[in-house]
Amino acid sequence: MNGESITQIASRKDFHDAVRGALALAAESGASEICLVDPHFNDWPLNERGLVESLSKWASSRRRLFVVAHSFDDVARRAPRFAEWRRQWSHIIVCRSTDELEADQVPTLLFVPGLVCVRLLDRVHYRGTVSCRPSDHVECREAIDALLQRSAEAFPVTMLGL
Repeated sequence: MNGESITQIASRKDFHDAVRGALALAAESGASEICLVDPHFNDWPLNERGLVESLSKWASSRRRLFVVAHSFDDVARRAPRFAEWRRQWSHIIVCRSTDELEADQVPTLLFVPGLVCVRLLDRVHYRGTVSCRPSDHVECREAIDALLQRSAEAFPVTMLGL
């Protein structure tokens, strides 16, 4: 993708391909930050071996992954590969919950600053965009910053119990 390109997402497959492609691009380019945002991550391909391999290729101590959700209740069950990878790399991952917002107020987006922004605008019909346009990157950054300000730490690596 060039610096001004935009591609339409028109199906579930397009969305999954866009997520895979954006994470592969982040790994290849050595991006310093990735942001994942969704109410629950129920329909993300987080349990796919290839996606976790892209995250492993990307990960290093100088990187940061922000994951923001309304709820992380089903992530470990639906995506055990991602949950295991997260345990290994917990020192670079920030997970936050936006429980003061309603789930439908949380956008679905993947943002790699300076590279790509994947936004699902209609979660029911899988309509959205993959963009390299600077104006879209500014919008994504502002949305993420607002969510981070209205969120709290969540999804602990280990659950403490008695």
